[in-house]
Amino acid sequence: MTRDGGSGAAGVDPQQLWLKPAQPRRGRRPAFSREAITTAAVALADTEGLEAVTMRRVAQRVGAAVMSLYSYAPDKETLLELMVDHVSGELPTTGAPTGDWREDLKTIAHLQRALMLRHPWLPAALSTRRTPGPNTLAFLERALAALRPTGLDGAARLEIFAQLTAFVAGHVAHEVAQSAAARSPDRAAAEARYLAAVAADGHHPELAEALSAPGRPLTPEATFTRFLNRLIDGLGTE
Repeated sequence: MTRDGGSGAAGVDPQQLWLKPAQPRRGRRPAFSREAITTAAVALADTEGLEAVTMRRVAQRVGAAVMSLYSYAPDKETLLELMVDHVSGELPTTGAPTGDWREDLKTIAHLQRALMLRHPWLPAALSTRRTPGPNTLAFLERALAALRPTGLDGAARLEIFAQLTAFVAGHVAHEVAQSAAARSPDRAAAEARYLAAVAADGHHPELAEALSAPGRPLTPEATFTRFLNRLIDGLGTE
C-alpha cells in the first residue's frame, strides 16, 4: 500500500518490522513512539472503523506532524500489521493444554471471538495476509500445542488453526453486520414477512420445512457455540 492505503509493490518486510527496533530519524527526540502510534490507530479504528485510519488522522491523535510518523510506520500496510499484533497481545497465552484438543480449540475460538468483538475492524484486517508479530506468534504457539494430541504434523496443525481463525473472523463479521441490521426493526420485520411468503408459495419445500423446525437459542453466544461445535467436532485427524 501507499502511505495512506494504496497498493504498494514492495509490501512489508517482516524481518525489518518485527526483528529490528523502530528507529526514529535523526534529530530531536520525538515525543511519541511506535507503541503510541499503534495505540492511537487502534483507538481510531475501534471508534470509527478501519477506513478512518489514515496516517494524517493518527498523527492528529498523537499530536505530531504526518511526516514524523513514517520512520515508525512508513505506510498504512505496516500500520495495520502493527495494529493486528498489538490487539493480539490481549489474547492469553499461558496455561497448559488440557489434552482434549477439541475443547482446547473451542476455548481458543471463543477467545478469538471476544477479541474481534472488542475490535470489530479486526476480521477485515485479517482478510489480507498478515505477517505474525510477537503477540500473534505467542498465541499461535498455544494453539499448536493444543493440537499436538491429534498426532498431525506441524503443517496440518497450522492449517487447522488458519481454518479456525477464518471461521471466527467470518462469523464475527456477519455477527457485527446482523447486530447493525437488528437496530432497524422495520427492516427485520420486512425480511420476516418476505421469508414467510416464500415459504408459503409451494416452490420452496425445503426452506418451508427448515423455517417450520423448532427454534434454537438465537443469542449471539449460543449461535456461535453451535456453529463452532459443528466445525470442531467434525474435524478429523487424518
